[in-house]
Amino acid sequence: MSRPTTEIAIPPAIGVTWTAAEVKELEDLQAREDLLPPDAPRALLSIRLSVLTEETTSPVRQELDLRRMALDRRCRVAGVARDLNVSATKVPPWKRKALGDWIQNRAPEFDVILFWKLDRFVRRISDLHLMIEWCKTFKKDLAAVKDPIDLSSPMGEMMVTMIAGMARIEAANTGIRLESLWQYARTVERWVIGRIIYGYASEDTPDGKRLVVDSFKYRVLHWIKAMLQRRRALNNICIILNRAQVPSPGGGKWAPGNLKNVLTNPALMGYRTRREPGMPTNQPPFILYGPDGEPIRVAPGVFTPAEFSEVQELLRLRAKNTGGKPTAGRSKRTKFLGVIKCGFCGAVENMYQHITKKKRKDGTYRISGNKMRCQSATKLGICGGPTFDPEDTYGALTSTVLDQIGAMEVIHREYARGSENLMKKKELEASIKYHMKELAPGGSYSVGGFIESEARRTLASIGDQLSRIDPVSLEDRWIYASKGVTYQQHWEREGLHQMESDLIRAGITFVMYEDRAELLIPEDVKQRLVVKDDYFKKRV
Repeated sequence: MSRPTTEIAIPPAIGVTWTAAEVKELEDLQAREDLLPPDAPRALLSIRLSVLTEETTSPVRQELDLRRMALDRRCRVAGVARDLNVSATKVPPWKRKALGDWIQNRAPEFDVILFWKLDRFVRRISDLHLMIEWCKTFKKDLAAVKDPIDLSSPMGEMMVTMIAGMARIEAANTGIRLESLWQYARTVERWVIGRIIYGYASEDTPDGKRLVVDSFKYRVLHWIKAMLQRRRALNNICIILNRAQVPSPGGGKWAPGNLKNVLTNPALMGYRTRREPGMPTNQPPFILYGPDGEPIRVAPGVFTPAEFSEVQELLRLRAKNTGGKPTAGRSKRTKFLGVIKCGFCGAVENMYQHITKKKRKDGTYRISGNKMRCQSATKLGICGGPTFDPEDTYGALTSTVLDQIGAMEVIHREYARGSENLMKKKELEASIKYHMKELAPGGSYSVGGFIESEARRTLASIGDQLSRIDPVSLEDRWIYASKGVTYQQHWEREGLHQMESDLIRAGITFVMYEDRAELLIPEDVKQRLVVKDDYFKKRV
């Protein structure tokens, strides 16, 4: 009998459900947390799983255990960082989508990171050492439900490192077990392990999971094949797929790279394939064969072997015609890619610097054209916009940017601790309390004359110092400060590549029309342009 479940307010992408009993337990823990004092330490709960299965410790149980631990430590929960289907070996804490945002941008909001077990937090010892150094710098603590974590002493740090070493060994053992599972998968037709490629879905059967052809993706792939037969470029096909809002394999936009990876995967014939560790991402996986020497079939084919061979030949011909470069003519020579947009496409498509070359009889090439044009200008009549001279375009962009935001000061974000001011505040309050006590009748300062008048002046001075302490400065916070450098000075020193990076980061676009150009600056441009020091980038 399946358990009744109740959805709670967690990110829908996670797809985790809570039972009614678990929701009740969560409400009880939150009610107990409400009784904590306002200045209680703040805990960030970190939840991670590589793969969510029935055998793993569920995210729900992890969170409830962590909330109980927070209460035991008299901590208030500041937030929950949930990172599911994330490998701790491959992705360090500061690069995870949820936890990384807290570490990189929300450090003032918590005092301690709580996690269920050390291997749920890190598996690489180098990552652990870097996180320990970060905790020392930012005055944070680490604690785990299942492991004795203590950063307050050298011995405690050594114990943490030893536990991490054991977790690393366990990760290696997991890899051995995974290889054994792959060996078993070669002998069966059921879907035992592996990522389901585009074109298929899984369904449960009495014999276990099996792959079936996804009807919508089947139609998409055969439409793509028809487009290739009509000699359409991969980039052209991607533009149409994106405009039709057809979901890509990774959930983002279609691009020639990920489209080619899908089309060259032999799994489209229904065969089991595997990619060896270290293989280039643009190299197709290889087919797994059974004891009889035949490919292991795990599903009906989206393409027959003849259709798959035809697709490979069409891709090969396109690569031959373009010199192996699907985006020939639009290389990294284009400056401000992602900034300069085509106004005829509704400021959606990028403008590229397209250089046309013609081959001479002696085998050398001469440049016959050099223009900025919309990436979809010549494809299916999608855009009929004009072309522009690249140098004129770059010059107009840089002069407009310097004119409109060049005088803005470069603002840097720095981390400020509140403990020093908090300690000073407590010292001043203790001093005020002492002077008031001694000025009261019977106190050592209540004798009149010079001693009492000096004590009252001292008390007034201490009160003035206390009043000048900004309450905001008593807490950890980000400080935003200028170092006296404008963006024009910054770009003159760092070059155009830095201007390009800053404009992309700020979401600034330069939209080209036939008779004019517009620089579109977001309202929150100052906030977007803030320079944020990356603690980990400098140390990895």
